[in-house]
Amino acid sequence: MKRYLSSLLAALLLLAIAPVRAADLKWTDIVSKAKGQTVYWDAWAGDEQTNAFIAWVGEEVSKRYGITVHQVPLRDTAEAVTRVVAEKAAGRDRDGSVDLIWINGPNFLAMKEQHLLYGPFTQRLPNINLVDTTNKPSNLIDFTVPVDGYESPWRLAQIVYVYDSARTQDLPRSIAAMLDWARTHPGRLTHPSVRNFLGSTFLKQALYELTPDAKLLQQPASDATFAAATAPLWAWYDQLRPLLWRQGQQFPENGPAMRQLLADGEIDIMISFNPSEAAVDIASGLLPASARVFVLQKGTIGNTSFVAIPYNAAHKEAAMVLADFLLDPATQAHAQDPRVLGNFTVLDLAKLAPIDAKRFAELPHSPATLSNGELGTLLLEPHSSWMTRITAEWEQRYTK
Repeated sequence: MKRYLSSLLAALLLLAIAPVRAADLKWTDIVSKAKGQTVYWDAWAGDEQTNAFIAWVGEEVSKRYGITVHQVPLRDTAEAVTRVVAEKAAGRDRDGSVDLIWINGPNFLAMKEQHLLYGPFTQRLPNINLVDTTNKPSNLIDFTVPVDGYESPWRLAQIVYVYDSARTQDLPRSIAAMLDWARTHPGRLTHPSVRNFLGSTFLKQALYELTPDAKLLQQPASDATFAAATAPLWAWYDQLRPLLWRQGQQFPENGPAMRQLLADGEIDIMISFNPSEAAVDIASGLLPASARVFVLQKGTIGNTSFVAIPYNAAHKEAAMVLADFLLDPATQAHAQDPRVLGNFTVLDLAKLAPIDAKRFAELPHSPATLSNGELGTLLLEPHSSWMTRITAEWEQRYTK
């Protein structure tokens, strides 16, 4: 009997200290608990417009919900993941230092596999019902990994190439043509460091067109499949690299650094994950009014940006409220304004109330932005293992 009571007390103690699941709370309870909390949002801080948008979000949720948002600037999402891993190793299963992460596919996979995420929680968000899950499959699949309610979408991205139409007219519309273009215009093309997501995506985009079987990219890469699939990529890049800016011996650190090279006239084409990049940069005075974007004929890689909550987050309720605010139609329309971010919405406009649909209809149009039809085919991100291996292989080949 004594042993039974000890076991019962232990079980009750575990229940007492166990975190409350999102599914156990009504939304009104979540909003009530969130008031007065501070969300430590670990987010990539390499773009001024995005930082300004996050600051605006903080002001809005403070006024509306009494929540304080503190952006923890990241150079790489892995920094936040490493922090959560370290806290788990130290037994810090509650009151963690990270409440919300702007997360990417590889790190989402790593955290999901290691059970470092809180959830599923997205089914509790009122605005999740407005998300387009029919025409935008990347809202449900992150780098081939099912989201399963453990991360919430907040903006769409698709690869475009930015140029200045006042000085560049002959545009390469395929990966093969890009090599020919670089031969004609040596030193006028570059990409960010492959440690930056845009740098690795530059290579993944090339891989899509060059690999013998692109369907393999939706499966985890093995030693055998990686070697065979990437052989044409490295053959192409070996020829391209000496034709890049500074002979491929130096690379801009990130997207903004590459944009500055374009603005300064040092390069003629840059890669971006924002279809409205040119329009946003024109509005911000970062690029001339003649800046435009183009895409490749066979399509370009696209994905959805998500936020996720670590399993040990100290302020889960406020993090959920913030995630839902990011899905609010007014927030999504504000983010799609080219004077703000120009990010395409994750919402299904057909699901919106007339007043909210009007917000999108009245957004300013820029000749520097392509329409949905002009963006062409969206290619789903390869499995995250391809990016990890491509980055490692590039460094082994070209940083000796």
